[in-house]
Amino acid sequence: MSKTDIKALGLDDAHQLAPLIAENAQALVRGAPRRPDDYYAERILGDKTAEVLGAFEGDKLIGFAVYFDLPELITGLRIGQLDDIYVHPDHRNKGTGRKLIETLVAEGQKRGWLHLRWIVPGKNTPAVALYEKIAEPDHRKSYVIPIDRIAGD
Repeated sequence: MSKTDIKALGLDDAHQLAPLIAENAQALVRGAPRRPDDYYAERILGDKTAEVLGAFEGDKLIGFAVYFDLPELITGLRIGQLDDIYVHPDHRNKGTGRKLIETLVAEGQKRGWLHLRWIVPGKNTPAVALYEKIAEPDHRKSYVIPIDRIAGD
């Protein structure tokens, strides 16, 4: 069994991140871009607000987690917001997703986060099974406001 290392990604990781972003988009949204886009990966990695962890087997990037460090208005503390997590299908069910989340929880402890939250697609049964083992359901509901719909009103 090979060892999986988790580390923060930088701009030099864009070429390996791009195909994973494309695979994730294709899995979530039918008709999403299938071609890796290094420029888009560079934009994510260079974003001032987003941070990206990568899971590596040797030199090969096999998964990622995109997250944000945000202020929490009610308590005045900070929280982590996990935006997306993806592990290549050939490397699933080996603890890689859990290791990414555990690394993010450890980072949150260092930063003094109140909690780590994330919104997950309910239809992804295997992923939801992991989330239910390591997390608690939130009492809040999530809504999406399409910007183009509001702008047209």
